[in-house]
Amino acid sequence: MSSYLLPAIAGLLTGAGLIVAIGPQNVFVLRQGVARRHTGAIVAACAISDVVLIVAGVAGLGAIVAAHPQVVTVAKLVGGLYVLVLGLLAAKRCLRSNEAIAANAEEAESAGRWVAVGTALALTWLNPHVYLDTVLTMGAIANGHGNGKWAFAIGACLASILWFTALGGGARRLSHFFASPRAWKILDAVVAVIMIGMAVALFASI
Repeated sequence: MSSYLLPAIAGLLTGAGLIVAIGPQNVFVLRQGVARRHTGAIVAACAISDVVLIVAGVAGLGAIVAAHPQVVTVAKLVGGLYVLVLGLLAAKRCLRSNEAIAANAEEAESAGRWVAVGTALALTWLNPHVYLDTVLTMGAIANGHGNGKWAFAIGACLASILWFTALGGGARRLSHFFASPRAWKILDAVVAVIMIGMAVALFASI
């Protein structure tokens, strides 16, 4: 039993360490959770994507990615452009008047669920760190546990599910702090800084 329990705990801790780091995906989940818009669908999209990537990494996808580094390069370019656009949009929202913020909230309320889910998926699958951390690193560590590699994968998947559920649910509880336009401006400023900073870092690493 311990031969599977220890790898599972290792997977849980490793997964938590890699997933909890602040990035575009987590920032998007946080903002949508605070706005109480499609939180459940977005959390599910992020968690399921992570589970698929973790399983793929343990199954050997990491070796394929390592053999074709151009895949990561393309992800850096496309992902960097996408994150940059999101950052600039957040900066634009931050500079809006209080009346515009209120009007935008009403417009966003009617925004389609699939648009939000699509953004969450893009921030996951176009993020090169997903392939470097989740697929390559997690896959290598998991395979180091021998027969316990799938127990490690289960622990890592559980970490992802727990994290996104907690992030989305916790953000919803913060919504009453964002009743004022000023609070939304501060949040959007933070989102803009993180998104644009990530885009610059991705371009610089190409």
